[in-house]
Amino acid sequence: GKISPDTPASNSIQDITYADNMVMLGTSLGLSISKDDGENWTNYYETSPFGNDGIISVGYDNGTIWTTTGKTTEVEGGQQLPEGTGLKYSTDGGINWTAIPQPIDDPGDSLITYGINIIRALPITVGINNISYDIAFTKNTVWISSFAGGLRKSRDMGETWERVILPPDTLDSIKPTDALNFALQPVAGAFGPDSWLNHRVFSVVGAGDSTLYVGTADGINKSTDNGISWEKFNHSNQENAISGNFVVALGHDLSDNSIWAATWKANDLSEFWGVSYTIDGGNNWITTLSNEHAHNFGFKYFGDSPNYTSSHVFSATDNGIFRSASMGLTWVQPTSIKDSKTDVPILTNIFYSTASNQLNDGSQYIWVGSKNGLARLHEENDIDFWEGDWKVYLASAESKIDETFAFPNPFSPVLEQVKIKYSLIADSEVTIRIMDFGMNLVKVIVQNAIRYKGEQFEFWNGTNEVRNIVPNGVYFYRIDSDTSEPLFGKIMVLR
Repeated sequence: GKISPDTPASNSIQDITYADNMVMLGTSLGLSISKDDGENWTNYYETSPFGNDGIISVGYDNGTIWTTTGKTTEVEGGQQLPEGTGLKYSTDGGINWTAIPQPIDDPGDSLITYGINIIRALPITVGINNISYDIAFTKNTVWISSFAGGLRKSRDMGETWERVILPPDTLDSIKPTDALNFALQPVAGAFGPDSWLNHRVFSVVGAGDSTLYVGTADGINKSTDNGISWEKFNHSNQENAISGNFVVALGHDLSDNSIWAATWKANDLSEFWGVSYTIDGGNNWITTLSNEHAHNFGFKYFGDSPNYTSSHVFSATDNGIFRSASMGLTWVQPTSIKDSKTDVPILTNIFYSTASNQLNDGSQYIWVGSKNGLARLHEENDIDFWEGDWKVYLASAESKIDETFAFPNPFSPVLEQVKIKYSLIADSEVTIRIMDFGMNLVKVIVQNAIRYKGEQFEFWNGTNEVRNIVPNGVYFYRIDSDTSEPLFGKIMVLR
């Protein structure tokens, strides 16, 4: 059916950016843009150059809209893997687009000059597992963070890309005058068995003309010279440290220059999930929202740009949307999110994204994106948290009902959870089971759980029924609902 222009194309809202009177959404069904605060939407799914790629991240810099895109690709053996499909940008508000291929290396690109060093680098020659999870900007520079592809920067609007060298796990800082002996490789490869978690890059944010923060599987890296020298902050190398080394999101509060990080538990037993923030450039971190799985941050600013006087910080998590006016000392959640006119609710606790924008009369719109719809709150500045009129957007069409896939795939239970995506033709009771290669039951993810029409996500943390992490290998899942035929998928566990 035709997707109505008064809603985004998808209900799974992965990313929200607000800039220059535009709301820009990255969704599982492409990019959606509104230039009238959500009254009408332009949906780019199945248009050139996007095709049916998913939007992984959205950014905006000096009048240019940027997106990173990806898809799931079946490789030999039937395995489903994420594949980066590049970047798309528009300098005219989304009318015309330029497509950039996913940055990859030639097979001979194995040496990088870094100051007095020649650093060996594992060439990343394909888009498989080379997917750009985040995008950021410093002066005249675009940055992308990719799992296998690492951190890369472009100073010519994406025509050419440079690989950026971060410290290995064994070093807390690097600069060009250091004598260094390590290889740049996010996975074990041609240069030996060592693979560096700090070269697996998931998040990036610019904080000025030449200051950058980069989140990896081994902490947060900071550069004040536009990506040349680096200092690393992680759970084990500071007294007031981040909660966990797997850093999946970063946010920059323009009112006080604080940096907020979604810091997930990685390898160390003393690590924990939570939010970590710094007000002194990374020298000390304060942890809050312990045990919450945060995905993203947004800020409601008070005062006039660029001289904001204060802010509220928002964190989108697997357990709802949180908001603080006290630098994380206390957090407040909405009691419910439902449309003030139609009473249509957002029926999930899993939120991926959030942003806000100020209106001419001083009131603000708060935007929250979930796995099951988008919502907008109109909020006066002199009223209590979360008070005001809600508008809920639910897409009228969704992805194919007879398809399912899991991502990231393969996945490591010590670093992440795997997401199982499927769609329902109507509200249903759903049961999802994980089986091993011999089709023995490993885990029941949900049993006879009420799920609603449209796109759905479930999560598996890689454990069995007695909460032990399963061995490496191939696992199968089966989705049963009372409104459609069973669906089957495959997951590879690789610790």
